Amino acid sequence: MASKAAQKRLAKEYINMQREPPPFVWAAPDEKNILTWNYLIRGPPDSPYAGGEYHGVLLFPAEYPFRPPGIKMYTPSGRFQPDKKICFSMSDFHPGTWNPAWSVSTILTGLLSFMLSDEMTTGSVTSSDSHKRALAAKSHSFNLTQARFKEAFADYCTPTLRDLPNMGEQERGKPDAPSSSTSQPANVTPFPNPSTLVVPKPQMVLKRTPGAPPPLAMNAGPAMPELHNPITHANKPPIPQGWAASWRQVIWEKWRWGVLIALAVIVSRITSTY
Repeated sequence: MASKAAQKRLAKEYINMQREPPPFVWAAPDEKNILTWNYLIRGPPDSPYAGGEYHGVLLFPAEYPFRPPGIKMYTPSGRFQPDKKICFSMSDFHPGTWNPAWSVSTILTGLLSFMLSDEMTTGSVTSSDSHKRALAAKSHSFNLTQARFKEAFADYCTPTLRDLPNMGEQERGKPDAPSSSTSQPANVTPFPNPSTLVVPKPQMVLKRTPGAPPPLAMNAGPAMPELHNPITHANKPPIPQGWAASWRQVIWEKWRWGVLIALAVIVSRITSTY
């Protein structure tokens, strides 16, 4: 019977397995016993196991995660003896090297890596690559004849192989479906790309003299905002606005011309005298 720590840990790991399954691996606990997990491994491309489907079991102790599980593979692979415990660093053959931080995903990823190697150990066999490819081609048909496979993976009892949740597309450079982990939170505004920014052009609004009728609008639409710092022509002074400024402008023009005329008269008299 599983301890409370084992039940809590394995329940959490099943949630993590569903959220982020490792490449080419899938596993689920037995409905009657959470300490027994059935797993599937799919042979990666460019390996002798390509196209293969390998069913096995993880046998967790009641003291998990403080003790490692036993590991078996049922499907003939040419790498491991069917239904025999496999000895490698994450199995119950090596409790001294076990790390409680390791999880189901870590164990199965390590098992797949060990399967792809040529290291010999207890539970392993030696065979040629051609023999492994032949077994890989027959692996799904073999699994369909096994009651344990049909009970554990009814959804995968199809005439042709069904892909696991993670078939390593991203690892091979192909984009996976978008996930919520890469999306931005709803309350965060993405930083804009400077090349896409559109700077609004400054708009000028003419002020009218108080009491004068409003000018006719050329086009119907919302009023344009008045600029705080309107840009003027470099060679012309700003045009004064308002009735008081208009009178000052008129007086200045008349006074300037009067001075010029007076100077011209004085100069002409001086010239005629001499």
